[in-house]
Amino acid sequence: MLLHHGDCSLLLIDAQEKLLPALQGQDGMVAACDLLLRAARELRVPVLATAQYPKGLGGVVPGLAGLLSPGSTVEKIAFDAMAEPGVPARVKTLGRPKVVLCGAEAHVCVLQTAFGLQVAGYEVAVVADAVASRDGEDRQRGLARMERAGMLVVTSEMVVFEWLHRADTAAFKAMIPFIKRLKEKS
Repeated sequence: MLLHHGDCSLLLIDAQEKLLPALQGQDGMVAACDLLLRAARELRVPVLATAQYPKGLGGVVPGLAGLLSPGSTVEKIAFDAMAEPGVPARVKTLGRPKVVLCGAEAHVCVLQTAFGLQVAGYEVAVVADAVASRDGEDRQRGLARMERAGMLVVTSEMVVFEWLHRADTAAFKAMIPFIKRLKEKS
């Protein structure tokens, strides 16, 4: 499955202030999420974000929150965002058959949301370098489980270059500094 910006939405899962310090590879995850959010904005890919129990875990980290449109973050308690009242309708209003997932934790909320989206009929792509867990083994097992279930496991660069499709566009030129910056942080 190729990812075209016209048939994808981006779902940022629980990249929250008090959760991130506990995650392995958090800096790389945030950098990859930043790249995806910037590409989504450049190419008009609709974005929805979730925040798991923000009273305890805080809001979306400021660096990423600043790339979100007002009102695009949904608070949740369910690990599977699709099990949260109102979220399936919000995802449906994005009007895209494919959902690209990033955020935390790979083996809990990302995984359960991926399965919830798949059951709801969406094609799911999980961005491996844009997800993290507190434990590396949990992250790897979560990614492997999603891939075995038929979800596409990709990298942020794969997504961005597939969304861009061509090198002779203004969008490509606008994204080059952010793609380079991601590689510097890797």
